[in-house]
Amino acid sequence: MYTNALLTDLYQLTMMQGLYFEGKHNQACVFDRYYRHNPFNGGYTVVAGLEHLIDYVKNIHFSDDDLAYLKSTGIFEDTFLDYLKRFHFTGSIYAMPEGTVAFPQEVLLRVETTKDESLLLETCMSMIMNHESLIATKARRVRCVAGDDTLMEFGLRRAQGASAGVYGARSAMIGGFNGTSNMLSGAKFGMPVMGTMAHSWVMSFPTELEAFRTYAKHYPNSLILLADTYNTLKQGVPDAITVFREMKEAGTLPSFYGIRLDSGDLAYLSKEAHKMFAAAGFPDAVIAASNDLDENLIAELKLQGCAISSWGVGTNLITAKDSPSMGGVFKMAGQYEGDKFIPKIKMSDNAEKISNPGRKNVLRIYDKTTGKMKADIIILEGETIDPSKDLRLSSDKTPWRSRIIPAGSFTVRTMLQPVFVKGELVYTPPTLKDIMAYADQEIDTLWPEYKRLVNPETMWVQRSTRLSELRHQILTEEAAHFQ
Repeated sequence: MYTNALLTDLYQLTMMQGLYFEGKHNQACVFDRYYRHNPFNGGYTVVAGLEHLIDYVKNIHFSDDDLAYLKSTGIFEDTFLDYLKRFHFTGSIYAMPEGTVAFPQEVLLRVETTKDESLLLETCMSMIMNHESLIATKARRVRCVAGDDTLMEFGLRRAQGASAGVYGARSAMIGGFNGTSNMLSGAKFGMPVMGTMAHSWVMSFPTELEAFRTYAKHYPNSLILLADTYNTLKQGVPDAITVFREMKEAGTLPSFYGIRLDSGDLAYLSKEAHKMFAAAGFPDAVIAASNDLDENLIAELKLQGCAISSWGVGTNLITAKDSPSMGGVFKMAGQYEGDKFIPKIKMSDNAEKISNPGRKNVLRIYDKTTGKMKADIIILEGETIDPSKDLRLSSDKTPWRSRIIPAGSFTVRTMLQPVFVKGELVYTPPTLKDIMAYADQEIDTLWPEYKRLVNPETMWVQRSTRLSELRHQILTEEAAHFQ
């Protein structure tokens, strides 16, 4: 059986083999995972995928079938394949917890291990965290405009593969959704499953009214009727009212009941349906909606005064349609030569692609009174900030922009937490429920300006003075080679 050890790019394995024969495969090094832009042109990213990553790292190994396949390619030598038989992760990983709000250039994940282990982890690790953070961020954007409405993840049939559908549904929960239609995700992660009926149910009976009555007979406590199969206002809503009256008279009408709209002018239809329900004595009937929804359309519908309080969001969420990939990268920040750590930097003609050297962490600054986030500072590991002293914020990119945060007015939080230490898992992943609660707390630390869908404010993120000086020193030394 093939394993996830092969869930990588060819060049990772060829580099591993080359380093093995050069005697450099066991060289200790440090890699950082970060991203350069927020997806959706937004003001933040929600970190997700750590639990999935932990499972991958814990179980990574090469099976006999993996090794036989590698041998069949004619690329890999027997001595290297013998080495891979014993392969397992022996290093350390530090990460921001799932649900954390993060920003461009910040270290989300720091990997300290051998060169070959770092190379093998890169592809699958990047795939996991890029995808799941992308969907969690999209979901949070939807939640920010939906307020306290119910949000249902409906995307499985449009997901780009089973894994994307299953883990995308989990990521949507981290982003603030209430449940999913995805049964496998519900089973694997203990998520609430939600759903109603399809048009095919209604079309399976002689009349829509009979379809509604039959559904109410079987599922009286999950009574959301799909009302737009034929004509929403002339047939669907009146038929729903008939069923609600019959159940009320029989004493079986549940506390949660209503209709779902899946087509047409959702703002107009929902308002008219609500009027009809109120006139019939059912003002608390829920009106749910689906049909290619996303945060932008939901925001527009709310501006138009729609009467919708439950939203099924599918395609545009699970595919992150308007920003379908996240550009997270994994770059070497240094390596050991004997006992000496040598910081490394990736240079580029594109300034934003120049990496930050050294073993790093992120310190987050909060206003002591409001609890709101004020800034993030990328530091060299071991640096600290004393809250009892004034803190001067100044960017080496825009040194004319600076501000002082007065002593005693702020708190400091270290963002990266140990996950693996010398190959041992030292982190207990929280329950999904706890991650969701933490994610809600995280988004509440942002002022509304950072949560705007269009042209959000940019969070203040800067390098520490020591990191900036180290970066400048290495850049100057490297540039001298080309003069």
